[in-house]
Amino acid sequence: MSARFITFEGGEGVGKSTQVKRLAQRLETRGVRTVRTREPGGTERAEAVRHFILSGRGKPWGAAAEAVLFAAARADHMRALIAPSLSAGSWVLSDRFHDSTRAYQGLTSGSDPRLIGALEVLALDGREPDITFILDMDPAVAFERVASRAVEQALVATGDRFEQEDLAWHRRLRAGFMAIAEANPRRCVVLPAGQGADALEQEIWDVLCLRFAELRDGA
Repeated sequence: MSARFITFEGGEGVGKSTQVKRLAQRLETRGVRTVRTREPGGTERAEAVRHFILSGRGKPWGAAAEAVLFAAARADHMRALIAPSLSAGSWVLSDRFHDSTRAYQGLTSGSDPRLIGALEVLALDGREPDITFILDMDPAVAFERVASRAVEQALVATGDRFEQEDLAWHRRLRAGFMAIAEANPRRCVVLPAGQGADALEQEIWDVLCLRFAELRDGA
């Protein structure tokens, strides 16, 4: 079975992590070797960058500097984890990838698109996801999820670097992801994240079975 690279994108609280986990479990029951990862993160160095940015310490430097930091983490992630896993025949599922930098630091925060494009060339090293699921939800509803999750986990609901942005910012972010999907219709699939997790999982699986013939038997 050919290796595939699948990414999940969207705003805060739309359920990407849950669907990455569910898809990995479903693939593994079919005998598909699967690697789950996330961005920023996935390697020791990239996780250090994640901690720095999400703590808010990079915000005073501006969105362009954040984009550079994300790209540095992504380059290490690609070199050390994603590319070797794909070469070994595994399917790689990533909770966020380069579209998040396009949306967050580029379309929403105003970084020069030439910078974003150049960073993608350097970090991706010629590879791109086979398919990207963009999970879409009204940010106001998504933030209710984030707050509920914080309460359930006995956390102080202050949010990370990006969860602290106001609702208008997150509405621009949602529009940014829709613009990315419109510009990349062959790669990006937009799915409503407000439906139940079981229904969303099945919709993701149905899309994959249509796209990749090797999954169709016994779907």
